Amino acid sequence: MTATLLHNARLIDPEAGTVSVGSLLIEAGQIAAFGSAVNTPKGAMEVDLGGTHLAPGIVDIGVKVGEPGERHKESFRSAGLAAAAGGVTTMVTRPDTKPPIDTPEALEFVARRAREVSPVRVLAMSALTKVREGREMVEIGFLMDAGAVAFTDGTHVVTDTKVLSRALTYARSLGALVIGHPQEPILSKGAAATSGKFSSLRGIPAVSSMAERMGLDRDLALIEMTGARYHFDQITTARALPALERAKKSGLDITAGTSIHHVTLNEFDVADYRTYFRLTPPLRSEDDRLAIVEALRSGLIDILSSMHTPQDEESKRLPFEEAAPGAVGLETFLPAMLRLYHSGDLSLPELFKLASLNPAKRLGLAQGRMAVGAPADLVAFNPDTPFVLDRFALRSKSGNTPFDGARMQGIVHGTWVNGTRVFGEN
Repeated sequence: MTATLLHNARLIDPEAGTVSVGSLLIEAGQIAAFGSAVNTPKGAMEVDLGGTHLAPGIVDIGVKVGEPGERHKESFRSAGLAAAAGGVTTMVTRPDTKPPIDTPEALEFVARRAREVSPVRVLAMSALTKVREGREMVEIGFLMDAGAVAFTDGTHVVTDTKVLSRALTYARSLGALVIGHPQEPILSKGAAATSGKFSSLRGIPAVSSMAERMGLDRDLALIEMTGARYHFDQITTARALPALERAKKSGLDITAGTSIHHVTLNEFDVADYRTYFRLTPPLRSEDDRLAIVEALRSGLIDILSSMHTPQDEESKRLPFEEAAPGAVGLETFLPAMLRLYHSGDLSLPELFKLASLNPAKRLGLAQGRMAVGAPADLVAFNPDTPFVLDRFALRSKSGNTPFDGARMQGIVHGTWVNGTRVFGEN
């Protein structure tokens, strides 16, 4: 393979926490060298990045793809194109498909389809219980052999604690990562907003933020009992943070994530019942949003993700409480997280630590690093370029984004996966 030199760039190193002017050399799909003085091999292809920022590609945990069953909402091809345009080089897909991904055969279908049509890496999660019904755990060992990187029932919280404890015990014996949704399912059933003055005035079915705390506390007790490796997919309320902090200090093998929408939007964005803001969990108060941003800054919350959830027009053109929850996020993830950079809340290295390095580390991947020998999965972008987002211009099949018409900053100029450019012109 021909070596490629990316020069005239501002290199973002999330491990070192630095931004420096320099170049990066790609050889055999890996980062061969980077810094202020990189020797150019004879015959290398040179790409002038024009002073744009170059960072490790985003590793996005929790991406929903419609295949199988709901290909009209999102396919591996459309999701892959959206990811490449958004600087996401690894999609970690959810098993909440129709039917769910809960067998080695279904997982192999995902891997095959992704290899055929997606320009970015695709890693798949499996359901934790069969058909995500919470009654019988899946064959964790066989699914790990088939390539499952984690196990989750997503928003279908397992209510039977005996089933969950057995699944966690078995997962621990195999070293499997379990991902859970911290929510008390009975309290939160049918809720479309967070309890408070706003939801009362709007007449929207709501749930107390304590439902997240209650779900978190239950799962933490089971993790302490079983010793399982565990990741909480979305922590969104201030009430949950003290318990999470205590559990981390006690030495449990846990990490926590949050969604980009929950740190850039709040409950008031729902305004006149705009269903593109109908999410799971629902948008929280501004105090909650600020507390979660601070938890990202302190490292209490480890991972930032898009929680990409495509929904078609018909499922969103309904009364607010009846509309399908979720928003697309692959292509909007980078400009949305740059809002935290422009507001002064988080630096660029901190953001890419949350969106690239930490998710890669939790999954045991070599990606997410600006390091010699690491896979050359990279994104070049200008964080200051302004634009108005048009949902009809998105590459996803579904356009259910809460940022439609929003003024944003951050344009991706190039994306590389394993050293091959998958977005932008050479």
